[in-house]
Amino acid sequence: MQWARLQTDLNIEIRRGAWYRIRQLGSLQAIIEVRGRQFEVPAPFIEVIEKPPRKWTVVPRPRDAVRLPATWGDRYAVCPSCRERQQIVGRPRRMTCQRCRGEFQVGWKESAPGPT
Repeated sequence: MQWARLQTDLNIEIRRGAWYRIRQLGSLQAIIEVRGRQFEVPAPFIEVIEKPPRKWTVVPRPRDAVRLPATWGDRYAVCPSCRERQQIVGRPRRMTCQRCRGEFQVGWKESAPGPT
């Protein structure tokens, strides 16, 4: 089983920084599972890993963000378990997800790409 997330700042209807299970991986396209449905994404734009992620992904605020509270500032985190977005306060080492209640380390070194 493999996992993928966007490795570039694109608005293609999946959450930046969120990891998704890969159903099929080709040289040009990948099919990922998003909320129980299959979704096609350009393979050159994704990062692929072999094990499910276990750290929060830190995501710089996208320049085209529309559903993120302005009070969250210039970054937010994505839960590795349920993909919920959450505000980051300070620079925590660990965070608990408000949705799934999972507690994970924050992957400060594994941040998602920011706006270009």
